[in-house]
Amino acid sequence: MSQEPPQHSGDPGQQGPEGWAPRDPSATAPATDAEHPDGAQEPKGRTKRSKRPKRTGWRRAIPTWRMTLAAVVLLALLLVGGFIAGYQLIDIPAANAAATAQSNVYLYKDGTVIARDGEINRENIPLRRIPRPIQHAVLAAEDRDFYSEDAIDIKATLRAGWNTATGKGRQGGSTITQQYVKNYYLGQEQTLVRKAKELFISIKLDREQSKDEILEGYLNTSYFGRNAYGIQAASHAYYGKDVEDLDTGEGAYLASLLNAPSSYDVVAHPQNKKAVLARWNYVLDGMVEHHWLTEAQRKTMTFPVPDKAKPATALSGQRGYIVNAVEDYLDANNIVDEKTLATGGYRITTTLQKKNQDALVEAVEENVLSRTSDDRDTDRIVRAGGTSIDPSNGHVVALYGGIDYTQQFVNNATRRDYQVGSTFKPFVLASALANGSTTQKDKPITPNTHYNGDNERTVQAATGPTDYSPANEDDVDYGSITVREATDKSVNAVYAQMAQDVGPEEVKNTAISLGIPADTPDLTASPSIALGPATASTVDMASAYATLADHGRHRPWTLVSKVSKNAEDIDIPARTTRRAISREAADTTTSVLRSVVDGGTGTAASAAGRPAAGKTGTAEEDKAAWFAGYTPDLATVITVMGQDPKTGVQKPLYGALGLGRMNGGGPPAQTWASYTRAALEGTPVKAFDLHADEGPEEPDPDESGGTDEGDDTEEAENTDGRRDREERRERRDGSETRDSQERGTGESDEDQDGTRTPDTTGDTPPVPGAPHPSRTTKPAKPADTPRGAPRVQQPAALRPAHDTQRAEPRPDDPHPGRREPGNNESGQDHQGPGRP
Repeated sequence: MSQEPPQHSGDPGQQGPEGWAPRDPSATAPATDAEHPDGAQEPKGRTKRSKRPKRTGWRRAIPTWRMTLAAVVLLALLLVGGFIAGYQLIDIPAANAAATAQSNVYLYKDGTVIARDGEINRENIPLRRIPRPIQHAVLAAEDRDFYSEDAIDIKATLRAGWNTATGKGRQGGSTITQQYVKNYYLGQEQTLVRKAKELFISIKLDREQSKDEILEGYLNTSYFGRNAYGIQAASHAYYGKDVEDLDTGEGAYLASLLNAPSSYDVVAHPQNKKAVLARWNYVLDGMVEHHWLTEAQRKTMTFPVPDKAKPATALSGQRGYIVNAVEDYLDANNIVDEKTLATGGYRITTTLQKKNQDALVEAVEENVLSRTSDDRDTDRIVRAGGTSIDPSNGHVVALYGGIDYTQQFVNNATRRDYQVGSTFKPFVLASALANGSTTQKDKPITPNTHYNGDNERTVQAATGPTDYSPANEDDVDYGSITVREATDKSVNAVYAQMAQDVGPEEVKNTAISLGIPADTPDLTASPSIALGPATASTVDMASAYATLADHGRHRPWTLVSKVSKNAEDIDIPARTTRRAISREAADTTTSVLRSVVDGGTGTAASAAGRPAAGKTGTAEEDKAAWFAGYTPDLATVITVMGQDPKTGVQKPLYGALGLGRMNGGGPPAQTWASYTRAALEGTPVKAFDLHADEGPEEPDPDESGGTDEGDDTEEAENTDGRRDREERRERRDGSETRDSQERGTGESDEDQDGTRTPDTTGDTPPVPGAPHPSRTTKPAKPADTPRGAPRVQQPAALRPAHDTQRAEPRPDDPHPGRREPGNNESGQDHQGPGRP
């Protein structure tokens, strides 16, 4: 049997030398693959991938591209989510207080600014009031694509935010919308939070408001330097005019200021003029580029140098007094109350005329203030006040409140605490004429009626003597004197008796009807009312005298002609003209007051160079001196007062301005003349058109009242006065006839051409209690029951040395002719407040 070699399927290299398989199986077993421990082999055709080496060193800090991509995606999601959340969460807030605060602007009648009050100098105006070239100048300076761009400039905003975050300082580049949001809703702080809010509010605002509305808000809130917020305030601060009156060059300069308000004030910082001119040219070139300005116009422009900066006077000088008076008027007439006015933003046009106002200030300076001296202690107490009214419309055209509102806060033009003195006497005469009043002997009271003018003559009533015996100036006895003469010389005895004859209540009512407020302090219905114890203001007195100047027609005075806020007019109550007294009564009173200026105590007023009527007055103890007067076209009242600058107590003016005594015919009348001459300069001279009734010429009788023999006043008068009356009685015709002429004829408001017509329903009825113009006669009112027997004055030769009521001056009297104030037994002041 043959032997075949054994078959081996293994690797020949692994067999023994004779082909036998080795006894040790491990010797021929293949090595195990670390990656394939089960012995599996890689399929044929696949290449083995090498293992990535590990990152070491600095390479470990660099993120992989996968990480970078993930971060970008995550950031984008956060930004989108944050934007959506911010847009949803951040609403348009209410405006900040500083952005809405405005000053109230007070203007003369011609629109010239008098004053601005409030901490923020801003006056909001509608866009329609801002000329197009001025709008374009601002756009050329700040945001030339404003009307075509979105609300935000992403690039500029990111740049500003980055610079803020990295501490590189303030960064501009925001759109006008963003700047407006910052000014109006947010603030000026430079923070990322504010920038984020600005972004979202700007986007929302751009959707809710038009471009014109945003531009208007921006122009009203931006700061231009010189404490001017808004373009209207800036226009006044730099050029002294309203924005409507600016030219293109001036508007371009204001637009330039927005970039650097303080630094670009070329007047305050002339060293920056080169930079200012560069900015100004940049604005104009931008206007040309956008076809808002032609090349030809551009070439003709020169830099408009602004006015010098005015100091922050605010309410100094007369401004404070005027603002104070206007505020009181608005509140009292229910136009704008005090609290509402304090919110600001009101534009108030007054009736004041700048020419008149300047003339009044200059007149007071010339005739009062310039005469004071630091060497006289008395001059420290001198105060002055005045008011001027146009009789044709009741407009207050000038007002003087004091030397300076920042030094003396009380308004001397409107205060009601100084006696008006004898300036009240014309109201007594007007009441007598309007009511057809008669004397105690039933004679009509006219300018030619005779009265007893003796010093300290006891006032007589229908029931007998009263307990009132007023003294005349310097204790002068005038004897029998006409009403006209008594007015010229301001005789107290005559007017006290006349007030009794007319009826004190009627006198009071007439004064109220003429324009004196019913609540005036010390406007008391007694015979002493004639001597002016009432403490009316210069405005009140000017209003009443203006009624006489306008032939008895009364128009309530006004200080305001227009009020508006945010370009919306506020209603002002209508003023009604009414007849206070008949024209005849008013014109006759004017005729008598003309004599005062022509040859009485008010002759200094004739220096005005105009036909004038007026009356002087002095308060008790010379604490105030007045002159109230008028021409056909201007009624003005001037007063000089004494007041302690520390305590505020009223003081006598003895020795003030270097004068022994102060009276209305001195500095007040002189001031009146200077003012009236200047205020009416350049206007035609008007004569009074009077329908006066002087009354018949009378002989020289004693019209003091009582019986011819043994009347009560006979014992109460001095020896000289009694002797004069006895002589007159001997000469008097015993068959006197009563004058039957009727008094008090009225006419309509339209009676301007001299036609005499009775009052008709066309006139507004007089105020309650005022004398009715249709009355023709009125019996004298009986006096109240006398409170005591009349004081009997002994002749001077028989008076004891200690009698303080003597007429002769004491040798040691520092003011000869003056009577020391004192009361009689019943408490009545015999002297009274009235003096010429």
